[in-house]
Amino acid sequence: MTKNNSSDRPSSKKNLTLFALASSAFATQPASIITGLLLIDIGNTFNSPVGVTSQIRTLSPFIAFIVGLLMGGISLRFRHKSLLIEGLFCIGVSALLCGLAPDFTIMLISYSLNGLGAAMVVPMTMTLVGAYFPLDNRAGAISWIVSAQAMAYFICTPIIGYLATLGGWRWTFFGFVLPISFLCLVLASFCLPNESKSRNQSASLKTIFTGFKGVLSNTSANSCLLGNVLSMACWTAILLYSASFNRQRFGVSMEVATIILLGGSASYTAGSLLSGRLVKGFGRKPVTFFSAFFAGIFTLAYTNLSLLWLCVVAAYIGCFFAGARTTAANSLTLEQVPAFRGTMMSLNSAASSLGSSLGAGIGGLALLIYGYEGMAMALGVLGVIAGLIYRFKTIDPTKVLHA
Repeated sequence: MTKNNSSDRPSSKKNLTLFALASSAFATQPASIITGLLLIDIGNTFNSPVGVTSQIRTLSPFIAFIVGLLMGGISLRFRHKSLLIEGLFCIGVSALLCGLAPDFTIMLISYSLNGLGAAMVVPMTMTLVGAYFPLDNRAGAISWIVSAQAMAYFICTPIIGYLATLGGWRWTFFGFVLPISFLCLVLASFCLPNESKSRNQSASLKTIFTGFKGVLSNTSANSCLLGNVLSMACWTAILLYSASFNRQRFGVSMEVATIILLGGSASYTAGSLLSGRLVKGFGRKPVTFFSAFFAGIFTLAYTNLSLLWLCVVAAYIGCFFAGARTTAANSLTLEQVPAFRGTMMSLNSAASSLGSSLGAGIGGLALLIYGYEGMAMALGVLGVIAGLIYRFKTIDPTKVLHA
């Protein structure tokens, strides 16, 4: 056993490393919470309806999609820790510019920087799990990183709602997103172990091409990416539109909508944490299939119920399965092409961004034409299809190796 073996690192250092990775993932969420909870308020500032204002969440994921594709090669050339830190810096700059945005166009452009930063941070947190943790501990580590993103909703939503009542939605960017991104940047800088210089910096263009080829020529890896695109589009139906649905359909106040969002965050967190245990017991692929499929089913249901409490319960169950899907699918995807994890997870991040962009775009269009029921139908079906793709088109390489 060598000193560099990740399994030999003292547990206290492992915990600190996991905390830094989870905190970085946490920092990618507050801006998304603002645009979900305060979408109506932002629209009122710029005189835009919800269906138009929601396109803030279309351009940003599209930018993140492009950056995610580029990261597939960049991650082979530069240290993953450095890329993560630079992504956190972009999130902070985005928060500053969003708070200062004088019109909707500038807001679109400024918020897109958040997508750029998230496209750097998220795949690097997952890639570094592969570098810092042994195989048996990776699903658990991923579950905590995914849970940190969900817990951001539970922790940040009441703070954001309170700050909005004090100074409007702009102050939530200045007073919360900006300092959070700075603190997480400092934490990542000092708490994440340094990587060897040779591994990434020695990568040639030929190696980068080989990395892309290794991923894109793998049918199971491609199916994981496609499943992620469709699942993320489905998740947008609850993540982006549920608060506005409850406020407009049932007339609930922003404070009540905030409380409902907290419950959804807790449900998503529970799903992501439980999924880490289920993966150990039942395997990555079965958990990914069932959770993706049922996330789609309950997305279809939540806007088609007549009572508020029924809609909320259906959305909560959808959140639970969405959280479970995220942990299991990331664990499954991480193991597809072990030799090129940086490329694999960067493309996976690009797939997430593309799915979010498609979800916001398709959902916004369906909302304008067919209402909330049409939006949930269009996006829920994508979740069901994603589950079937995971079931019939993917393999778990770790199970094949052990067979």
